[in-house]
Amino acid sequence: MEAEKTESSQTSSNGLKIVATPIGNLRDVTLRALDILRSADLIACEDTRHTIRLLQAYEIHRPLVSLNEHNEARRIPEIIEMVRQGKTVALVSDAGMPTVSDPGQRLVRALVKNGLPVEVLPGPSAVLTALAGSGLPTMPFYFGGFLVHKKGARATELSAAMNRECTSVYFESPYRILSTLEIIAGLNPEHEIVVARELTKHFEEFRRGSAQFVLEHFLAKPPKGEITLLLAPKEMPKWAAS
Repeated sequence: MEAEKTESSQTSSNGLKIVATPIGNLRDVTLRALDILRSADLIACEDTRHTIRLLQAYEIHRPLVSLNEHNEARRIPEIIEMVRQGKTVALVSDAGMPTVSDPGQRLVRALVKNGLPVEVLPGPSAVLTALAGSGLPTMPFYFGGFLVHKKGARATELSAAMNRECTSVYFESPYRILSTLEIIAGLNPEHEIVVARELTKHFEEFRRGSAQFVLEHFLAKPPKGEITLLLAPKEMPKWAAS
């Protein structure tokens, strides 16, 4: 049984490796992620300037190439060719899991369609970190990525979230969060929400309560940094309402 477990845990030596990276605290990187980053023939990253800080912290020196929403399509053929030649390409984003509200979906799709190996190394996720610490129901949940910029469309989406039967999770910019909180409070000031800010960093904050309470808090102290917004379901389950 132990031999089977060891064999099944071995990873392929080549292909695309989707590597989750820390969302704030660099010590959250996994040992397996470091192994791949140290051995990869190429690291494709959302922003090389951001990724280099992680690599420098662990004294990793590997070739880097940018892969973002602007150049992903034209990068795909060269990465496919590398994988076909037996090379290992590590895909990382600025933080968290690549392809989830980050670049990489098109690349993964292309490799899968070409029958090439794709492997995922699990790790940090702002979505799951915020959800786990929110105090809201966690199963099931809806993740909507970044909220849209236009205020009218944002209001429509937030209204839909407040009427769902599950917790809704979004990413939001610190420059729009006050506007977003005003929309929620305008729709229902008593609706329960959570703003999770700067997760895993020194100034991490979970601000929980009614939409009006959270809005008033951040009106007095405008938020900075990375923000994850969670909205409670339309009706809380019995165990959470007690």
